[in-house]
Amino acid sequence: MRAIVIPEFGGPEVLQLADVPDPEPSDGEILVKVKASGVNRADLLQRRGLYPAPPGESEVPGLEFAGVVEEVGGGVTRWRPGDRVMGIVGGGGYAERVAVDERVAVAVPEGMPWSMAGAIPEAYMTAFDAVFRQAALRRGETLLIHAVGSGVGIAAMQLGRRAGAYTIGTSRTASKLVRAGGMGLDAGLDGGGAWERSVMKETHGLGADVIQDLVGAPYLARNQAAIAVGGRHVVVGVPGGSRAEIDLRALMARRARLFGTVLRARAVEEKAGLAEEFSAEVVPGFLDGWLLPVVDRVFPVSRAADAHLRMEANRNFGKIVMVW
Repeated sequence: MRAIVIPEFGGPEVLQLADVPDPEPSDGEILVKVKASGVNRADLLQRRGLYPAPPGESEVPGLEFAGVVEEVGGGVTRWRPGDRVMGIVGGGGYAERVAVDERVAVAVPEGMPWSMAGAIPEAYMTAFDAVFRQAALRRGETLLIHAVGSGVGIAAMQLGRRAGAYTIGTSRTASKLVRAGGMGLDAGLDGGGAWERSVMKETHGLGADVIQDLVGAPYLARNQAAIAVGGRHVVVGVPGGSRAEIDLRALMARRARLFGTVLRARAVEEKAGLAEEFSAEVVPGFLDGWLLPVVDRVFPVSRAADAHLRMEANRNFGKIVMVW
């Protein structure tokens, strides 16, 4: 099969389309013919040698897939050849085929184009897990979303609105705030300005109940200034840096919680649990109109370098997807 490989670490130009051995499904696994592969910032880090695949995972980059079940391993009961599925993987998403545990696959909503299905797994499963399963966002609370124009940011905004939360988003790009506002974001704030003060103004001095942080170190202290009493601050990404100082007295005074999350290195049992909840609680939202994957640009896999260049330039609003 064909796959995007990284023969040496470096810029987007090192990505190559090459022939690699086909994976074979073991007992309990399904072999999926990939139709679309989402692009994520983790892929950029892996290409540069900064985020290797977890032990036992494919060194082919790519954390998500959407495609058709081509073959099933022994004991598989949930799927059969021809089923349309999507999901997250620890590696191997940039390939024509992936073999995954049947429990981590999620059914693709009926009639959804492959490019849109390829934009769902990593963004929506990450946001759902962080904001609801871990931070326990509730109806009527305020959700602060940094990098709201990213795939995970847009997913969190849509999921928050669907749950009845008040959504505030930050971005350093004004046009992204305008577009997010057109999709229902309640308040858009300049990520380069004094957004923590604006958050307090928007919430009448109460602060944000849940913060989904996709920036990292530069926003740490300011997040603590904008968090509500009993607030939950979940760190999902750190492109701005991973080290910063924190005022622990402020954290204590607000009785707030600060924690981090990552999906890639979790055990298959944890990913299976997430997939089950996601199928039951989130997938229906794509059918009732509350959730709509936002695809920024679709590239053929032969232009993987261009896909990475666009993401590195921070030009995308929503997901960048490659199709096979």
